[in-house]
Amino acid sequence: MAKPADTRTAGRKPVAKATRSAAETEKIRAALAARRDELRAEYDQTLSEITELQRDRLTDSAGDDQADTGTKTFEREQEISLANSILERITQVERALERLDEGGYGWCERCGNPIPVERLAAFPSATLCVTCKQLEERR
Repeated sequence: MAKPADTRTAGRKPVAKATRSAAETEKIRAALAARRDELRAEYDQTLSEITELQRDRLTDSAGDDQADTGTKTFEREQEISLANSILERITQVERALERLDEGGYGWCERCGNPIPVERLAAFPSATLCVTCKQLEERR
């Protein structure tokens, strides 16, 4: 019985990966590291604000009715969602740095084609080319 083809590599065209200069790699690494540091500072600030708001809510909850409690819960969930979003972006940037070290940065993880420079400029931690990303979003 034949093994089913791997859908990620089926139809993949072998593409010769061009090497970038050490200066280009360091420029990309510096930009990604700076972005990671910005996001970490934003995440720390957000956690600090959530903690402070939570303290304020606990001390100012006397006389709350169900609507007040519901509003506070909704706001807390929104704040936590924001913090999780920032954490996810940090993870994406760290993954981009790993890919840079491994030599896979700028190449689509699905099809192996180069990711356009314009896409990397707009979203430096992109792991998929435009075509593969569109296919992923349609699913």
